[in-house]
Amino acid sequence: MRVATWNVNSVRARGERIAAWLERSDVDVVAMQETKCRDDQFPMEVFTGLGYEVAHHGLSQWNGVAVASRVGLADVEVCFPEQPGWGDPAAAEARAIGATCDGVRVWSLYIPNGRDVENPHYAYKLQWLDRLRAAGLTWLAEDPGAQIALCGDFNVAPQDDDVWDMAEFEGSTHVTKPEREAFQAVVEAGFADVVRPHAPGPGTYTYWDYKNLSFPKRKGMRIDFVLASPALGARVTGARIDREERKGKGASDHAPVIVELD
Repeated sequence: MRVATWNVNSVRARGERIAAWLERSDVDVVAMQETKCRDDQFPMEVFTGLGYEVAHHGLSQWNGVAVASRVGLADVEVCFPEQPGWGDPAAAEARAIGATCDGVRVWSLYIPNGRDVENPHYAYKLQWLDRLRAAGLTWLAEDPGAQIALCGDFNVAPQDDDVWDMAEFEGSTHVTKPEREAFQAVVEAGFADVVRPHAPGPGTYTYWDYKNLSFPKRKGMRIDFVLASPALGARVTGARIDREERKGKGASDHAPVIVELD
């Protein structure tokens, strides 16, 4: 079984590329983030034509998450328990959707960016990660043998070598101690990064800004992850970051991350 996560940065703008990638990569399940559309705007035909079922949660042209599977799609859940909201009044954004695919509970997660350390969105980001940690603890307490994949754009670079130059990020989000501690707390709740052992750094990135020739200059960040519960982690036989998909016209600014399960 092959599971992937990919911030597609607009599913409608990249429908043809996504379809071509699905055929080329032969993945069974893909968790997508930043679909940037409402449910009624989602291009289902891109996926159904290739044999995938899709669960999507989108409220506007912002955010949006989905799980597409060709090995079954059951028990769809929009938002995890106690997921924090944003705005006034605060409401849960389209940042989390879960579905069970051939026995694996796949969550597609788009963690808030944080904007800058003085912005209220930064505190929202930390709260969001903390609530995710709490939800994960509950799931594993209820079923220690659960096979759970937390897939997505975490908007956190957990290690110094997950960015091209730490000096460039001084005082910025994504690399601050509170963010890294919040990410590590999710890991310590029982969800290991199962990609890094097979695709170690430095220089192994998942995101490159469109600006300033960041991709050819290798100025990237590692912010997309698959965090697996112990039972699922035991099934991982390999993983890779599909850097080739970041190339060419019309590419997302994120690369797909793929995990192989026995």
